[in-house]
Amino acid sequence: MYRIGIDLGGTNIAVGVVNENYEIVAQHSVPTGAERPAAEVIADMGSAVETVLAKAGLTAADCESMGIGSPGTCDSENGVVVRAYNLNWFDVPVCRMLEERFHIPVYLSNDANCAALAETVAGAARGCRNMVLITLGTGVGGGIIIDGKIHAGMRSAGAEMGHVLLVLDGEPCTCGRRGCWEAYASATALIRQTKEAAKAHPTSLLAKILPEEITGRTVFDAADQGDAVAEEVIRRYCVYIAAGFTDLVNALAPEMILLGGGISRQGERILEPIRAYVADNCFGQHEGAIPVIQAAQLGNEAGIIGAAAL
Repeated sequence: MYRIGIDLGGTNIAVGVVNENYEIVAQHSVPTGAERPAAEVIADMGSAVETVLAKAGLTAADCESMGIGSPGTCDSENGVVVRAYNLNWFDVPVCRMLEERFHIPVYLSNDANCAALAETVAGAARGCRNMVLITLGTGVGGGIIIDGKIHAGMRSAGAEMGHVLLVLDGEPCTCGRRGCWEAYASATALIRQTKEAAKAHPTSLLAKILPEEITGRTVFDAADQGDAVAEEVIRRYCVYIAAGFTDLVNALAPEMILLGGGISRQGERILEPIRAYVADNCFGQHEGAIPVIQAAQLGNEAGIIGAAAL
């Protein structure tokens, strides 16, 4: 039996048909056009589903269910996107609207939750019952899987790990608080830290780059050229990530923590110091409940696979 997964993003809608082994057998993508009314976007979602079904040589009747991974806060029980600011969606009953069109069950969860679920059924955490996925991008996102199921919390408002406190009265965060983990461990934070280091060390390679041209890769490229200031920025950034990981270990004792987002492509360069910090600092230290820490595997396919797995 097949399932349909929809990864609803602010820029694109990616739709795929997934088989019983959680392999994508056909996929299709269309622009979201988020400036339009929700009903128009959902109509395009439906058309994209019809296109991908045709590519797979299937109909909706051949599929057991459909799942949607959406940004923002989702009422999974009632199939409603409560608020997704980058879509300008508020209280949108997306599941009911697609069920009326395709006459199969439609499920909904936050996109980060879907990515975590995908890694447990088809990725780096395959078969893992208790795990956390952390994605480092513009912000710090992620999902928690407990006993094989998404942990969303009351009103599906849980798993906002980026907004746990790291530094009291620290850097301002987009949520309005100061000192959130996101304000230190996101790719956005790394760019800020790189710019600060460039300004403070005018002889560094970092200072030779225009501030507006600094990206999340800049500091790694400079370190590859032997720049000691860049190496120190990376070392400190890994500590910020690892401090948050340590809190997750102490609170949840997961079997595995996966790192996703563009930063994860640095691989062992950042994973090894993160593992060492967690082992040295978690409750019980090296005798504590230290999880496996590695990079997520599924990349852009995680959204489709996780939504299908709902």
